[in-house]
Amino acid sequence: MTTADTALPLAGSARTETDRTYTKVFWRIVPFIMLCYVIAYLDRVNVGFAKLQMSQDLGFSETVYGLGAGVFFIGYFLLEIPGTLIIERWSARKWLARIMVTWGVMAALTAAVSAPWHFYLVRFLLGLAEAGFFPGIIVYLTHWFPARDRAQALAYFLVATPIAQIISPKISSAILVIGTDETLPTGQMIHHPEVWGLDGWQWVYIVWGLPAIALGIIVFFALTDHPRQAAWLSEDEREALQSEIDGEQRRVAATRLTLIDALRQPKVLLLALAYFLVVTGNYGIEFFLPSILERWYGLKLATLTWLVMLPPGLALVGQLVFGWSSDRTRERLWHTVVPMVGGAIGLAAAVWSRGSLALTVICFMIAAAGLKAYLPSFWSLPSIFLAGSAAAGSIGLINSIGNLGGFLGPFLVGSVEALTGSFESGLLFLSVSSALGALTVFLLGIGRRETPR
Repeated sequence: MTTADTALPLAGSARTETDRTYTKVFWRIVPFIMLCYVIAYLDRVNVGFAKLQMSQDLGFSETVYGLGAGVFFIGYFLLEIPGTLIIERWSARKWLARIMVTWGVMAALTAAVSAPWHFYLVRFLLGLAEAGFFPGIIVYLTHWFPARDRAQALAYFLVATPIAQIISPKISSAILVIGTDETLPTGQMIHHPEVWGLDGWQWVYIVWGLPAIALGIIVFFALTDHPRQAAWLSEDEREALQSEIDGEQRRVAATRLTLIDALRQPKVLLLALAYFLVVTGNYGIEFFLPSILERWYGLKLATLTWLVMLPPGLALVGQLVFGWSSDRTRERLWHTVVPMVGGAIGLAAAVWSRGSLALTVICFMIAAAGLKAYLPSFWSLPSIFLAGSAAAGSIGLINSIGNLGGFLGPFLVGSVEALTGSFESGLLFLSVSSALGALTVFLLGIGRRETPR
């Protein structure tokens, strides 16, 4: 039995030669770029766990932490569109390799932080280094997968984020004990010595930064920019695949929109607004979930690490199910709106769940699933009406503006907590923001079920 026969088929696939080619491409490309995104996301959000020790050692307040966590997205914003255009017009392989090596270096350098301005600077530079990676991958997948299969390919790529959140807590918590004191159930105190003079929170940044550098080198040699360059495909497979992709690009490009026209499109701007609103909710909770559970229930690190793995676990299932369903039904709008609304409800319900640990965790699981499951169908929306450089630039614009929500969410939650001593008001704001994002996509109205030609 061949790999193609045993692989999970892409949406709507029959056992045709073309479908077997797409399955071959899927297993060659998607698992590898998913691994790269796992490391990228870990380097972006590992500050959530490092904070539990870092803030104590350095005396950082919740406001300092929230601002430092969010300033990453300012740097990310500045180079997002140029980075995406470079991938479309030059080479995904070369530019993605550059991105990964530089972000790995900056992530590891976070271990050298000793003052608030150091923290702000290194997070800003990390954002600059990583800019273009995520939208560049979205554009890269349009070079390999037609619209009918793209949402499911995106779904598998995007499960990297919940996977990163699942594997990070236990590994990061094990690293955090370096250089700290631990009290055993017997009451005995054990001191874990520093390694090379560095504490656990510093090793969290180093341990997750080095794989990005190694993977960046592998990307340079392993990725292929276009089907026509793929030596691992037969000549017939290369021609058939490239022909289908080129044909689809020509049909969409028939609108003859320039890049500037595309960036002025109300649809593009509204998608950017919707993404900003939902990302605000997503990152606001991702960066502060460990702190919220610790504050509300006085949990120890060992228990905390198990509980924070549950929300991304449900989010992983949600992304796969909604991505599969979106491709199967050829419907994007409701597959985007419904999860967003679910995320908003979960965040609002979490505010009133305090006092019941089980109920709180369930609410955050619902919130996490909703704020992740919409992504495969959402990122299929721009390619419905744009192609080529217009699509690449628009995806970069949507992602760069949207990710500014990654600055607003953590900064607002941290600031509100510093003023009120409570996380509840911040959670309500995140809920309202996510609900407004859902409303924006609904009013935009694109992505309804396709009518067969």
